[in-house]
Amino acid sequence: MAVSLRKGQKVDLTKGNPSLKKILIGLGWDTNKYDGGFDFDLDAAAFLLGANGKVTSDEDFVFYNNLKHKSGSVEHMGDNLTGAGEGDDEEIKIDLEKVPANIEKIDFTVTIYDAETRKQTFGQVSNAYIRVVDDVTQQELIRYDLGEDFSVETAVVVGEIYRHNGEWKFNAIGSGWSGGLAALGKNYGVNV
Repeated sequence: MAVSLRKGQKVDLTKGNPSLKKILIGLGWDTNKYDGGFDFDLDAAAFLLGANGKVTSDEDFVFYNNLKHKSGSVEHMGDNLTGAGEGDDEEIKIDLEKVPANIEKIDFTVTIYDAETRKQTFGQVSNAYIRVVDDVTQQELIRYDLGEDFSVETAVVVGEIYRHNGEWKFNAIGSGWSGGLAALGKNYGVNV
């Protein structure tokens, strides 16, 4: 049975589960009724961050145009252009043993593609969630449902995994941003 988290809660991933080596981060969402004439294209991404909370290079940004980190530790499973259907809309796989030693945390984000032009915001998105699954047993370990706390935001830092005393933990963040992917990228030190 998965642990269901609220915003700001943190939980151990590997301390009580030392055999956990490979995880799948599933991100999902629905869109509210919208008559703007465009599909909603939400994009998941992962930022591999050093101790300073920044990427060490642009290659530490894994998204639809850079599907796999050079270490092989993080792999985006592909861009879903519409979010249609049940279950995860986009997935990112993490091999915890391959994460480079200088990476302290990995932040998972969702942004709305071309949000300004399409006049779309997270206020029009519902049922958004992140879940952590043991990629070997397929058991869901953690689930964080974001709720409907957003209005004008075009990007959300959904959650993160981070190292703490040699173990991996998960933090449910749920923090909204304006400015979409470009603003997030700049915040994390990516050259946009």
